[in-house]
Amino acid sequence: MSWWFAVVMGLVQGLTEFIPVSSSAHLRIVPALLRQPDPGAAYTAVIQLGTLAAVLVYFAKDLAQFAVPMFKAPTSADGKLPWLIGIGTIPIVIFGVLFKKHISGELRSLYYPAFSLIAFGIIMIVADRMSSGRDSYKPLAAINLMDAVIIGLAQTLALVPGVSRSGATICAALLIGFSRTDSARYSFLLSIPAIAGAAIFEARHAFTDLSVPMSSVMIGIGVAFVSGYFSISFFIRWLGQHNLIGFAGYRIVIGVGLLIALATNFLKPF
Repeated sequence: MSWWFAVVMGLVQGLTEFIPVSSSAHLRIVPALLRQPDPGAAYTAVIQLGTLAAVLVYFAKDLAQFAVPMFKAPTSADGKLPWLIGIGTIPIVIFGVLFKKHISGELRSLYYPAFSLIAFGIIMIVADRMSSGRDSYKPLAAINLMDAVIIGLAQTLALVPGVSRSGATICAALLIGFSRTDSARYSFLLSIPAIAGAAIFEARHAFTDLSVPMSSVMIGIGVAFVSGYFSISFFIRWLGQHNLIGFAGYRIVIGVGLLIALATNFLKPF
């Protein structure tokens, strides 16, 4: 893997991990468009260490705020949130282990992100419209066990390339009754253990794979960190004044374009 391609992959990972357009889809589409070999699920999981670092740095103050209450006052608003995040992570761990062979195999076909981009783009429009019609929103401090389980189950959909982790969890939170900003905040916090687990689990493969130089891994992680941090900052500010329709429209256009490219043999499924 050349250094410039590692930069591109890190940039794509960082820019798309936290906005609801699906990083997994873009990490499959971009190499195909650039006529580069698919670096594989292991490499793309490991460069998530960069976006993991980005979310940890961005929410460092929040995480420090949770540290003491989660043990001394676990039923308080700050104390219960880390526990609910842990519970919400359980579904994706279970499904990730059960379907690992499929995630690394047939789900790498470009047909899956094509259809997922379109289908979930439509779901995003519906969820955003339903949320916009509310007179008031549930505060994040009021999140409960059932909310955490529902959003956690939604996160498992991100195992299918094209769905988007942030898109699935934000839509679930919106449908439950949270505001766009609180939905995004919880989504990003929920992503921490999921991203960390995937990256650590796959690290041993990428770091020992001679076809992926260590320099390419480190470049990808570094670029993903910088671009990921700015992506989080941008998206949270965006949701304070805008809706998700633009991202949904982008998903649908990219999905349709990908289907056309596959139908005309401009791109190959694998």
